[in-house]
Amino acid sequence: MTGTQQVWLTQDAYERLTAELRELLRQRAEHAERQAGDELHVGEERERSQRIRKLQELLQDPVVGREPPDDGIVEPGMVVTVRYENEEETETLLFAERDEGVPPGIEVCSPGSPLGRALVGAEEGEQRSYPLPDGRTMAVWVVRAVPYGSAAAG
Repeated sequence: MTGTQQVWLTQDAYERLTAELRELLRQRAEHAERQAGDELHVGEERERSQRIRKLQELLQDPVVGREPPDDGIVEPGMVVTVRYENEEETETLLFAERDEGVPPGIEVCSPGSPLGRALVGAEEGEQRSYPLPDGRTMAVWVVRAVPYGSAAAG
């Protein structure tokens, strides 16, 4: 995950992920009896167990529905507009975990990703760099950072 940084969730995402976890746990208990030792279902159960662990991590101690301060500093729960080097257009991202179930139409930047690690704590107007998979680095400028609720309302 993201170390000591708490996961930011909208109320809707929290409720949806909690319901998904509850359903997966119910399915696991139900299938455990019926399919004990059935080789065909081992892979399915492994996938279910991995998803359960991921959801348990996300839901362990999340910040739910609380807006980060509107201070222009990149942190979870912020909608961040960035501009990459050699690009004129900007890109807008929700700075949050990918599994939070964000609304369609907005890209997500996980705080644990290379770009996310570079952006965390950056202020509007600040330039940061992050490593690309091919070993080069990419410069990125924070154009704007506003709380998710403010961005959604605007």
